[in-house]
Amino acid sequence: MTFAGLVGLYLLTALVLSGIAVEKEAGPEEMVIYIKTNGVHTDIVMPVRNVDIDWSREFRFSHTALTDTAVNWLGVGWGDKGFYLETPEWKDLKARVAFNAAFGLGNTAIHATYYKSIRESASCRRLMISREQYRRLINYISNSLERDSLGQAQHIVTDANYGNSDAFYEAVGS
Repeated sequence: MTFAGLVGLYLLTALVLSGIAVEKEAGPEEMVIYIKTNGVHTDIVMPVRNVDIDWSREFRFSHTALTDTAVNWLGVGWGDKGFYLETPEWKDLKARVAFNAAFGLGNTAIHATYYKSIRESASCRRLMISREQYRRLINYISNSLERDSLGQAQHIVTDANYGNSDAFYEAVGS
């Protein structure tokens, strides 16, 4: 084989092998989160409890219809309040809601959903982040919540929930 042939084989091998995904376990300063979508809304899914935070203190089980609180994961999404409450599926989309959401004219909400387990799939992707990135994510989510005079997240009482394990909260911003 010629030198040019060896170089070509090397480059082809490098290209093919670099495309192979390898599962990586979380190191001591890393953790796993997921990005999950239902086709309309996208959530960041995190462990309910770890050394940095217990999300069930922020997003209370009592705000859901859960009868079994042995859950391990919490999905959190932020967006237009009207879009969340009035558009669980694309077929429910109204022009007024889409217009307000597109131009930031409405109020915002946080949607929190508890899960017993989570699996990677076409609609749910696993990500590794550092503990520092996770702490920044905690701060961002916490600072995105509107709070009452006691510092509690303001729960939105509604029948528009998507299931028995979710709840909505008032959020800051538009």
